[in-house]
Amino acid sequence: MEIPGKVSLYCPLVDAKGTAAKLITISPQGFYHLEVSVKGNVHTMLVPIAQAALYFTDAETQSELEFEIEP
Repeated sequence: MEIPGKVSLYCPLVDAKGTAAKLITISPQGFYHLEVSVKGNVHTMLVPIAQAALYFTDAETQSELEFEIEP
């Protein structure tokens, strides 16, 4: 995953249910720093990690390496 990156935000504090956003950073104080487009304008949001869920909208690339576990 790359930061900054496109994410979907789920957060009842801001009534976000799959809202498209851009994750800028994850602060050590416990906040996601996001940029969200609202009515054509980009707004900065600081959302508490404990009150939100998000996932990256771009899928991870699959590794071509196969791991084997030796007995």
